[in-house]
Amino acid sequence: MELVKPAIGLVFWMIVTFSLLLVILKKYAWKPILSSIKEREETIENALSQAERAKEDMARLQGENLSLLAEARQERDLMLREARDIKEKIISDAKGMADEEAKKLIARANDEINKQKFAAMEELKKEVASFSVQIAEKLVAVKLDDNAAQQALIANYLSDLTKNPSAKA
Repeated sequence: MELVKPAIGLVFWMIVTFSLLLVILKKYAWKPILSSIKEREETIENALSQAERAKEDMARLQGENLSLLAEARQERDLMLREARDIKEKIISDAKGMADEEAKKLIARANDEINKQKFAAMEELKKEVASFSVQIAEKLVAVKLDDNAAQQALIANYLSDLTKNPSAKA
């Protein structure tokens, strides 16, 4: 039974050795272990707080990004509207200028037509006057007593003139 019951000397030396070990650990190891545990605890706490701040910053940045994106879309829509308005204004200005130019061309063409018409009428008047003088000269040269003969002569000269308008009698 002695194996099961330890001797008093053995127990004494075990208590002394254990106490000495506790004193040495308390003096040299306990404070550094506790300080390193406390330091580790603080670094973990700091890391958690930094992670929380980073999470808040990410949420804030995401909100800012969404607002910037919405603002950029509004600016893009505004720019597109302005570009459309400018395009429509340019097109309407070009149409207006084209209409104005067409009106000017039509007015010039009408003026030219009127000038040509007037010149043609003047030429026609000169020709009629010339033909009238020629007919009168021929009538005076040929003295006719009879009115019917005069009418026949005039008709003959007129038919000659209409057949050959460039021929001068």
